[in-house]
Amino acid sequence: MVSFEAIRVGDRATLSKTIASDDVEAFAAITGDTNPVHLDEAFARSSTFKGRVAHGMLTASLVSAVLGTKLPGPGTIYLHQSLRFLAPVRLGDTVVAEIEVLEKDEVRRRLKLSTRCRVGDRAVLEGEAVVQVG
Repeated sequence: MVSFEAIRVGDRATLSKTIASDDVEAFAAITGDTNPVHLDEAFARSSTFKGRVAHGMLTASLVSAVLGTKLPGPGTIYLHQSLRFLAPVRLGDTVVAEIEVLEKDEVRRRLKLSTRCRVGDRAVLEGEAVVQVG
């Protein structure tokens, strides 16, 4: 865990994950989101995606993983998150979740962060988060 005092505007952290069919199926089971575009290849081929795609919120959850494990780390409390989904994530894609500290509120012990996910050079998600640092 990075101490709040050591965190600086511009600090960054990342996490990478290759999305497998098992990940999508487990996410569907946990959330109840059984949209066939995520689970049924034949259905998904007939959609605008032309094949199965991961849930957008599965991709977004990787941002949470960065916040809770790397920067700021354990004890981080999510207060706000905005998201824009820019492109689909397909099975086998390696998603890189990235955060960058934009602002630091010393009094309230809060951080405003840029949040992004990409596959290669292609952005698939962008947003901003506000977190409380324990």
